[in-house]
Amino acid sequence: MTAMPKLQLNGVRKSYGATKALRHGDLSLDAGEVHVLIGSNGSGKSTLCKIVAGSVRPDGGEVILDGQPVEIGGPQDAKAKSIGIFYQELSLAAHRTVEENICLPSLPLSGPFADRRAITERASRYLKLFEGVTGEGFALDTPVGHLREDQRQLVEIMKTLATEAAILIFDEPTSSLDRSQVERFFAVLKQLKTEGRSVVFISHRMDEIFEIGDRVTVIRDGETVGTLKIGDTDQAKVIALMVGEGATPRSGAEAKNPATTIRSDITPRLSVSGLSGKGFRDIGFDVAPGEIVGFGGLHGQGQSSVLRALFGAAEVAAGSIALNGNSVTPADPRAAIRLGFAYVSGDRGRDGVIRGRSILENVTPVHLLRAGQRLLDPADLKQKARPALEALKTVFAGYDQPVTALSGGNQQKIVIARWLVDAPQVLLLDDPTKGIDLGAKADLFALIRKLAEDGLGIVLYSSEDNELLQNADRILVFNGGRIARELAGDERTPYNLYHAAYEAA
Repeated sequence: MTAMPKLQLNGVRKSYGATKALRHGDLSLDAGEVHVLIGSNGSGKSTLCKIVAGSVRPDGGEVILDGQPVEIGGPQDAKAKSIGIFYQELSLAAHRTVEENICLPSLPLSGPFADRRAITERASRYLKLFEGVTGEGFALDTPVGHLREDQRQLVEIMKTLATEAAILIFDEPTSSLDRSQVERFFAVLKQLKTEGRSVVFISHRMDEIFEIGDRVTVIRDGETVGTLKIGDTDQAKVIALMVGEGATPRSGAEAKNPATTIRSDITPRLSVSGLSGKGFRDIGFDVAPGEIVGFGGLHGQGQSSVLRALFGAAEVAAGSIALNGNSVTPADPRAAIRLGFAYVSGDRGRDGVIRGRSILENVTPVHLLRAGQRLLDPADLKQKARPALEALKTVFAGYDQPVTALSGGNQQKIVIARWLVDAPQVLLLDDPTKGIDLGAKADLFALIRKLAEDGLGIVLYSSEDNELLQNADRILVFNGGRIARELAGDERTPYNLYHAAYEAA
């Protein structure tokens, strides 16, 4: 008799406006199993896990826990149902200590106050699991804000383990860990299996998947397309399932737009050689006038760091940058702007809109910086801003309207328009469509292609692989902070993109 699954999801769906994040999500998780979820960037893996953890409410489908249909009303309800999750966006309190963060899901109390002795005792149990691999400066009383990225990731893992949940979800928990830390973590997971605990594990690293997983479920374009036993499959079969039935290096949904023909005798709009810094090393590439060069690969492989370095927002340790054949040093964003660089981030909160300000104030600051003026007649500014806003089909009531009153898609259009009031030389796009709807994406990419036709050099990083395949003339696939492969012409297929990203991951 087949044992009843610990957790089962049937046909789970979730949309954000017109964007279908999860079309049909199925998952069957057994007791004492490590079940791997894999799929390309934006396939719906994290959405499915957030539904199980109660942080996202599904639009439809069925969740069955221990044989009973349930609704998970929120994170506290998930906790009550013995479900814990590690988020790839770490949820730590930087000003709190390591031990306080580990115990945050269920802080021991003595009356109305935190029980310091109980906190230390509980946190010590989880710190002991990783003894010898935490690195220097890691102690229970260390503020988390003082730790390195890998150490913070270990704290998040310990915090998840401290929930003592029967079902544990780890969404890319090893992305910043070194090999010794990964090995220790996997030893912990194997111990959890012997205790009958169930683990959902998301990773982009193929070696990890085959080392720790019992089964693997593949999600493609928001749909579960198959589940395989790890012992009965291999890397090629998993990648083929991710791409589609019968996929080969020359098949699949190839690039929608033919690559722009670039004359070899034209001076590159942008030339980068030997660029190295935090999170990337020995990066070299050219961007011709009218060319869109894509940055592909798994999330967090150095793509954004390179773009921020080119814009003067991250330190460069070595290498050279040339603009139109002339050596340049963008020491900071102001210098980069004056040189002709433009940078659009998908993080509208951190790098985008100026909250509390009007649309006009959000569109014109770059123009004012380039013009060397603090104040101009508002009527003149509106006249300057109008063509860029119209080109993006921005929907707004008036220039004095608060920018935060707009939809996410229109806010991002405002951010992009800011850089187009005065045409730049090079446009750096750092996952610019993150969190915006399909209509806004279509408007944006239509404009990007038009800007390329007008001679701009464009570098596009996207966490959505299809956006790169459909819009980039060449794709530079990043892995471990380096360019692992270049895909051009007919090589721009999902199979080749996935294979290059996962091969060395």
